[in-house]
Amino acid sequence: MSSSPPSSQQIHVSTEPSGNIPGLEESPGLSNLAVCARDLGKCYNLWARPQDRLKHGVIQTLRRWLPLRDRRYYREFWALRNITFQVEKGQTYGIIGKNGSGKSTLLQLICQTLAPTTGSVNTYGRVAALLELGSGFNPEYTGRENVYLNGAILGLSREEISERYHAILEFADIGDFIDQPVKLYSSGMTMRLAFAVMAHVDAEILVIDEALAVGDAFFRQKCYRFLREFQQDGTLLFVSHDTGAVTNLCERAILLDKGELKAEGNAREIAEMYLEMVIGSRQTVKDIRNHPASTAHGSSHHGDQGNVESIEPVLGDDDPVDQRQQYINVSPLRNDLEVFEFDPSKHGFGSGEGRITSVRILDHATGKTLTWMVGGEKIVLVIQAIADIQLEQPIIGFYVKDSKGQELFGDNTFLTYRDTTVCIKPGIPFEARFSFRMPMLRRGDYFVTAALARGTQQDHVQLHWIHEALSFKSHSARQATGLVGIPIQHIELKYCQ
Repeated sequence: MSSSPPSSQQIHVSTEPSGNIPGLEESPGLSNLAVCARDLGKCYNLWARPQDRLKHGVIQTLRRWLPLRDRRYYREFWALRNITFQVEKGQTYGIIGKNGSGKSTLLQLICQTLAPTTGSVNTYGRVAALLELGSGFNPEYTGRENVYLNGAILGLSREEISERYHAILEFADIGDFIDQPVKLYSSGMTMRLAFAVMAHVDAEILVIDEALAVGDAFFRQKCYRFLREFQQDGTLLFVSHDTGAVTNLCERAILLDKGELKAEGNAREIAEMYLEMVIGSRQTVKDIRNHPASTAHGSSHHGDQGNVESIEPVLGDDDPVDQRQQYINVSPLRNDLEVFEFDPSKHGFGSGEGRITSVRILDHATGKTLTWMVGGEKIVLVIQAIADIQLEQPIIGFYVKDSKGQELFGDNTFLTYRDTTVCIKPGIPFEARFSFRMPMLRRGDYFVTAALARGTQQDHVQLHWIHEALSFKSHSARQATGLVGIPIQHIELKYCQ
């Protein structure tokens, strides 16, 4: 129990600044802010017994007239403490953290559905928020009545709501259920209606608290399309456990843990820190950075490697060839990828019982290390590692990510060796080889994240996870849409028979 239980409002709008920031008028840089939080904190009083609340109230009243000793009958719980950050207008800002870290409390403070215990938070512009799912709806009212109810909360007149009603109904796409009580709605239908109302507020700042985790995939795609359009002019605060969504949507982010702000920065870097925190909560991890002299970069080890079978590239001789490749290779459409060397000093974490010593890309035909490759060509990704212990059932895997940290593709060795007993001897280097056609990539920077673990796909221990172990740059691209392109085997245009 708490002395001031949080009241959650599904949709909240503020058209005025929530307070004054000292020095705002004198600092031109601050005039571009959408949200400014300074030393923000929220504390709740927790009572062991109901009668303690009564005792505390009585004692506090009597102390006005009697010299009674002050005594606490409660303990303090700080849901948030000393939170300071700024969000610029037009920026997409992520808030990430484990359950109980204070994310929802922070959003409620920003939306003024909670009052802060310490500090201040200011918003500049109309705010629309989608917080706890279903709150703010009267379950006895129909969907239609709740649209008008929420419109009134937003400060819209009945005429303005009526003008937007058909657009809201079309966006929600819940059919005849709009005239049924909301208490009969599924969580997905409730989210559809709530998001549809929020999308038609014409707000300058949107605040979304993990609501997109509910609902079907098609509606989520519609929501993301709306958010991308909104990002062009509006400010978005986005909370999610999905690191892919955060890195995809957000430019910057903050990491919360136990009510404290642990880090603020680039969304991709914050997502990586969150991943390390989640894995660290399940196992002991430490910072791992290989010394260049201790790596086996650029070398190939043979001989006694335990009972690990060599992994040879397996692609049939009849591997299909893009008939346009001869033209593409002599045109600006060729996807040229510059490969940089493995960087052992990049940030990594894990138990430390083993470590990745090399990540290389080889030419499929010659086996030589590539410093330049072409999208659509066959390559071999080699991840080399060494263990300090006898390693049962090792798993080596990788992700290829773009500059935003979005995972484009990846794989690991688990499925291939799930029915094979594999035992790696300590101190003997071993490697995994992944043979595939490199997709065509848009212009930009790309990274290979590599990991070494032991166990199973579902239950494993990370020995070494290294971010950005290998990087490469795409200098030219021919695909028009999508994150990656694939070699097209055949294209034909003809009349139908």
